[in-house]
Amino acid sequence: MTLEKDPLNLIITGVGGQGNVLASQIVATAGIKDGFYVTVGETYGASQRGGGVLSHVRFSLQTQCGPLTPEGQADIVIGMEPMEALRVIADFGNPETRVIVSPRPIYPIWVLSGQATYPPIEDVLGGLRELTGEVRVIEPSVDGGTPLPTNVLMVGALAGSGMLPISLSSFEEALKEIIAPKSLELNLEAFKKGLEATAT
Repeated sequence: MTLEKDPLNLIITGVGGQGNVLASQIVATAGIKDGFYVTVGETYGASQRGGGVLSHVRFSLQTQCGPLTPEGQADIVIGMEPMEALRVIADFGNPETRVIVSPRPIYPIWVLSGQATYPPIEDVLGGLRELTGEVRVIEPSVDGGTPLPTNVLMVGALAGSGMLPISLSSFEEALKEIIAPKSLELNLEAFKKGLEATAT
């Protein structure tokens, strides 16, 4: 069990209601199962109104870290909303940061009301590519017509990417511990689809 960098800093970002706090709980629990010290911290915009939510998950083999990633030191960013991912990269990214992002925008109220415009998605993804070392785009997925939970889909993509040295079995155990039984099957399917999207 090794880390390419200690601590290794992951930020999961989205907007209120996307479930990135749940995603961070799953990833953190999986990391603890594999023997890492894991620290989780959250920062919130106006999350009830669709504002940004950042979950910082920091892994170490040596010590418990502070809860927030220092500026410019994110190693991995999971973006459940593309514009939020770009905002996080502007503050926490560096040329070696790796990004896993959903290309589906969630338009804030000021865009829906015509007070602002959302940039073309290709421009947002292009900005991510310019500022970071690697960008993997994960399309939303459905299972028999039912949309799969994006947060767990992205956790699966992270697990399949090899960016974090956490075993698949620990991710799966964490899912089974944290997800309610009635939702488990759908979430396991989302995890599997994400895994398949990035598995090398």
